[in-house]
Amino acid sequence: MTIRKLILGSFVAAALGSAVMPAAARTNVDLYVNFAPPPAYYEPVPVARVGWVWVPGYWGWQNHAYHWVPGHYVRARPGYVYHAPSWYSHGGRYYYAHGGWRSHDVDRDGVPNRYDRFPHNPYRR
Repeated sequence: MTIRKLILGSFVAAALGSAVMPAAARTNVDLYVNFAPPPAYYEPVPVARVGWVWVPGYWGWQNHAYHWVPGHYVRARPGYVYHAPSWYSHGGRYYYAHGGWRSHDVDRDGVPNRYDRFPHNPYRR
């Protein structure tokens, strides 16, 4: 009888503990490879399109091998700058830096230009 109460109590505690403390999920994964990506392919940049940003081709990683992702257009987002995906070397390993939109902050004061009263002077508030 005591063992049943102990087991039942542990299940109840586990259930209440999971209900009280939500699980946190990681939204990004760090990727590194021990050998460099091949040289980039040459891709001619097509004619500029209004309202779109050209993302140059890059080497991606899939199924334990590099694969070429061709360049393409993405719709522009006002107030943001697109950073293309890239690889960088550190300590003999090659790390993948995800591309994506980042808020444009000219003076690097932590306030995006669209919210900054003085976007070109970090000392003036």
